[in-house]
Amino acid sequence: MRRAVPPLLLSLLLAGCVAAVPAPRPQPGVPPAVSRPRGQTSVPPTTPARPPATGFRAPQVQHLAGLEGIIEQDAGGLIRQFGSPRLDVHEGDMRKLQFSGSACVLDVFLYPLRQGTEPVATYVEARRASDGQEVDRAACVQALRR
Repeated sequence: MRRAVPPLLLSLLLAGCVAAVPAPRPQPGVPPAVSRPRGQTSVPPTTPARPPATGFRAPQVQHLAGLEGIIEQDAGGLIRQFGSPRLDVHEGDMRKLQFSGSACVLDVFLYPLRQGTEPVATYVEARRASDGQEVDRAACVQALRR
C-alpha cells in the first residue's frame, strides 16, 4: 500500500496544475452549430443572400493637355491612330488597350460613359519601355502615333 501512495499523490498534484479549458466563443457573423437528433442527416433548405445591387457608375474622365485626340475615342479610333494593340483586355464593362513602341508603353482604359453604350477612352497611363518609369502621357502619344 505504501508504494501506491506516491503515484497517487503525484497524480493529485499534477491535476491541480491543469487549467480548465474555456468553452469556445461564437465568432461574429457565424451562426452557432445546431445539434440534430440522431439519424437526421438532411440539411434544412436555406435561401442564399441576394448580392448587393450595383448600378451603373459613370467613370471620371481624364482631361489633360495633349490627350484631346485620345480621350473619349472608341477602340476603333485608337487602333486607327496607333495600329494593333499589344494587349486588348476585357473585364466587365472595362476594356484596356496597350500600345507600345521603342520609346514607351501606353495603356488606354475604356469605359462606357452611359449604361449600355460602347466604351471610350477615359484614362491614359504612359511609361518608358526600357525600365517602366512613368513618362509624360502626351509625349508618349506623339511617339506612338502612326
